[in-house]
Amino acid sequence: MSRDPGPGEGTEPRRWIGDRSRGESERPRKDADRPRKDERPRKDDRSRKDAERPRRDERPRREVVTSPRTMAPRHPRYPVTREIDEQTRLGEVYMRSLVRTQFRLALFVCTVLGCVVVGLPLMFLLMPELRAVHLVGIPLPWAVLGGLIYPAFVIGAWLYVRQAERNERHFAELVDRAR
Repeated sequence: MSRDPGPGEGTEPRRWIGDRSRGESERPRKDADRPRKDERPRKDDRSRKDAERPRRDERPRREVVTSPRTMAPRHPRYPVTREIDEQTRLGEVYMRSLVRTQFRLALFVCTVLGCVVVGLPLMFLLMPELRAVHLVGIPLPWAVLGGLIYPAFVIGAWLYVRQAERNERHFAELVDRAR
């Protein structure tokens, strides 16, 4: 609501007060809307106003919504790439997450490779009947270890590179989202 300055007071800025429950706001009355000092409100005007006005306990609470820091400078947000470039703690956290993810992938691939490289000779050593099998005149251990294992390694390497690039894309999206 607005407040008229009294005698000897400076002018106070007028405020709009919002009614949160109804979504309405009350604006200050213009001079033409105000009753003059020499005019008195009529009785029927009072009774009509009282009938329209809700009782005090039913009236929703009105609040003035203001911000005390309207002129405060905004803090600039630094992009995450700058954090990484400057090697801040946040940048270290992001880089550590990428390195950890790539390290887990590398450990998985090395574990599979080690199991294949060590497991196949052990399998042929522990199962002598497999040594007796021949493929197109070549013993099975020679065929597997000399020729069939290399295409499997190439496919494994291709899958590793594909997954590593996917991890990097995911990291780049994470960094872009953090901006």
